[in-house]
Amino acid sequence: MPERAAPRVVIAPQSFKGSVDAVAVAAAIARGVHRAWPDAETVELPLADGGEGTVRALVRATGGELRRARVHDPLLRELDAEWGILGDRTTAVVEMAAASGLPLLKESERDARITSTRGTGELILAAAASGAHRIVIGIGGSATNDGGAGMARAFGYRFLDRNGDDLPEGGTALARLWRIDGQTDPRLVRPAIDAACDVTNPLLGPEGASAVFGPQKGATPEIVRELDAALTRYADVVERFVGRNVRDVPGAGAAGGLGAGLLAFLDARLISGAKLVLDAVGFERRLAGASLVITGEGRIDRQSLYGKLTQAVTLAARARGVPVVAVAGSLGEGHEAMRDIGVEHIEWLACRRWVQRSPRSARRAWSSCASPKPPRSRPRTGWVTATTRGRMKPLSRRCGARWTRSRLTPRS
Repeated sequence: MPERAAPRVVIAPQSFKGSVDAVAVAAAIARGVHRAWPDAETVELPLADGGEGTVRALVRATGGELRRARVHDPLLRELDAEWGILGDRTTAVVEMAAASGLPLLKESERDARITSTRGTGELILAAAASGAHRIVIGIGGSATNDGGAGMARAFGYRFLDRNGDDLPEGGTALARLWRIDGQTDPRLVRPAIDAACDVTNPLLGPEGASAVFGPQKGATPEIVRELDAALTRYADVVERFVGRNVRDVPGAGAAGGLGAGLLAFLDARLISGAKLVLDAVGFERRLAGASLVITGEGRIDRQSLYGKLTQAVTLAARARGVPVVAVAGSLGEGHEAMRDIGVEHIEWLACRRWVQRSPRSARRAWSSCASPKPPRSRPRTGWVTATTRGRMKPLSRRCGARWTRSRLTPRS
C-alpha cells in the first residue's frame, strides 16, 4: 500500500520534569517530525498542568505576553517572578511555583513550618492590577503548608493571636490563630479566579495537605502532626470569621492548603488543571485537520490515567478520531493502561536526542493506521518500546543506543 501524504501533526507534550521543559520537548519532536516527513505541517503546542512552566506554556500557545513582578519567595526574600497575559488580553495567568515553589529553596532550607505563600498573593495582586477579567492560578509545586494564609496577608488580611498580635508567617504559627481581620483588596473583586487543581485531597487528616505533601517539603512525622493540628485550628477560625467551611472540600489540601485559602479569600473555582489548560489553548480547535497527535511527559505510569494532561490530550484527540503517540522519559507500573484509552504507541526515551528521534516510530505507527477508519485503541503487535530480550530496561546510561525496527540495542 502506498504511504499516505504527509500529515498535519499536533505536538502537545508536557515538560520532562528535571530535564527538559515543554517548549524544548515540542521543538525537538518537531525537528524529528520534519526529518521523518520533510513536507509535514507541525503545530507545536507545549503544555503544562498547573505547576512550573504553566505561564510560559499558556502565553506561548495563545500569543500572549510575559510580565514580571517583584514578590517574596517562601522565606520572604525578594525575587522577580513571571506571570503572563494570554492572547485574549483579558486573562492573566499566575503560577505559585514562581513565587512559593519548592525549587526556589535549597534542600537545607525546606521547612514547611515557616514557609509562606505571601509571594503568590503578591503575584495575584499584580495580575489583578493589570485589569484582567479572569485570573488563572496554577497551584502545583509548592514549598508551603500555610493554608494560603500568607497569600491572604498580601491582600491585607491580618492573622491574630489571643492577645491581638500578628502571628508570624508559616504553617505551625496557625495553631495560635484566634482571629482574622481585614477584607479582600478591592482590586480582587472584579476578576474571576480559577485555580488549576488536579488533586482532590481535603485540607485535613491522613489524606490532607500535611500528611500527603508535607514530607516532600521536609516535614518529619512529628512535624506533619503539628502542621495538621495548625491547619485544623485555621479551618475553625476561617469558618467563624470568613464564613466558609473549607475542611472537606476536594482540592482544599492542594499546594499545602492553598486550595483552601483560594476558596475562603477569593471565592475561587478549583477546576481540573488539564481541562483548564486545554481550554485556554483552544486544543479542540487546533485538532481540526490533524492526522496525528504526539504527546508526552517525563514519566508515564498508572497516575497518568487520573486527570493528568496526557490522558486529557489523548481523550480529546481520540474523540475526533485522531491517533495519538506518546513520548515518555521513563515508564512506570501501569503504563500499559494508556493504550486502553487510545494511545497507539508509547516511545520510551532516555535523553534529549531520543525525543528528536521519536517521530520515526511515530511515523510507522501513524502509517499503520487503517484509513479512513480511526486506529485501534491498542497498538499492533510488535509496538514494544525499549525492550531487550523481552524485558523493559532503563535507558539512562544508554544514550548511545541505536534504533532498530523493533527495539533499542546498545551501540557496538
